[in-house]
Amino acid sequence: MSQQDSKSASIVPNGCGCLLLLMGIGVMGVIALPLFLGDSTQDKYMRSYMTFQAQQYVSSVNRGQQAYFAEKNAFSSSVKALGIGIKTETKFFKYSIRATKKAAFNYAVAKENELKSYVGGVFIVPPKNFVSNATQEEITTTFIFCEADFPGRIQPAEPTYENGKTACGKGTIPMVSPN
Repeated sequence: MSQQDSKSASIVPNGCGCLLLLMGIGVMGVIALPLFLGDSTQDKYMRSYMTFQAQQYVSSVNRGQQAYFAEKNAFSSSVKALGIGIKTETKFFKYSIRATKKAAFNYAVAKENELKSYVGGVFIVPPKNFVSNATQEEITTTFIFCEADFPGRIQPAEPTYENGKTACGKGTIPMVSPN
């Protein structure tokens, strides 16, 4: 092996390390920022963070319900049973699930009047050519993620799935899943 070959074999891309360093600095900044802000600004920051967390939680539960259905051919009525490590209550939101045979509704209900609530829905999509003994592979799921139109402590209306289309319930608007 020539000297030139040994040099090229030991070259490691270092761009990934810089990206990780920048991400680490960003995370530390996000954690430290509230310490330098006043109480009201810190509360706003926390509410913003918790709102983002609520969106992440509902989106994660939606995906968890899809995985659970693929494995068990049913939806879970328990956040814990999904095995995704999400708490059912935080300082600003209460999380819950309502499951039926054809859908699962995943809620993040605000505990303060200034915050909006969220709801996700996961629905069974029947096979195109329905056969009464369809296998699990023929049955799929789809989901939707919705935000309440207005802030408040009210559980949002459930989304629907009809004629192959999902729709947010009354008083909610569709959102792009944060994940």
